[in-house]
Amino acid sequence: MDSDFILRFRNGKVNGMNFNVDLMVNSFPLLLLGAGITIKITALSVALGVVIGLFAGIARISNIRLLRAVSAVYVDFFRGTPLLVQIFLVYFALPVVTGQRVDPFVAAIGACGINSGAYIAEIFRAGIQSIDAGQMEAGRSLGMTWGQTMRYIIVPQAFNRVIPPLGNEFIALLKDSSLVSVIGFEELTRRGQLIIAKTYGSLEIWLSVALIYLVMTLTISRFVAYLERRFNADDKH
Repeated sequence: MDSDFILRFRNGKVNGMNFNVDLMVNSFPLLLLGAGITIKITALSVALGVVIGLFAGIARISNIRLLRAVSAVYVDFFRGTPLLVQIFLVYFALPVVTGQRVDPFVAAIGACGINSGAYIAEIFRAGIQSIDAGQMEAGRSLGMTWGQTMRYIIVPQAFNRVIPPLGNEFIALLKDSSLVSVIGFEELTRRGQLIIAKTYGSLEIWLSVALIYLVMTLTISRFVAYLERRFNADDKH
């Protein structure tokens, strides 16, 4: 690649295309700050989702009919309605009921976490049901209660099996977290929108945003694959 082409590319004059490389470079620090907020939202939401999902997943296979019914309604509602609508419900509708304004950060974590919990509940339910029924019978024969057998025998084994789908849920929520930009929360997508409003560099900024999302998702995918290999190796020993 000759120096003249590089110079014309940096000046945005390649084949008549207006492309400003300097804008991408100068915008990266602000976009990376937004990416950090995106990761924070995703991590906290998935952590909340794991707690909710674990209890909801166990409730889905509980012998208590009321628990099964409540968890089924929760899972069906939050899986059956768009995350964007749920964000609006938490941020705009909830204050009408409570009479108090909801902080955008709390609304983002709450809506994303509750939504994620519905999907994680099904992940844990499938993971628990994949464990041989004899494990529960063995625990009960040792004098353990149903809850103790779940806690000490079933759930630890199921957790190893749900790592890949949990990783996929983290990646999906990482991308879906861009929806919280509609309530003015300045994560990666919102930062991109604000920069475009000042610079009008839609192509450069959205390309930068896409690249940052790609790097984050690929990194998480590799990390999840490493964890899966690590746990599989531990199971063989």
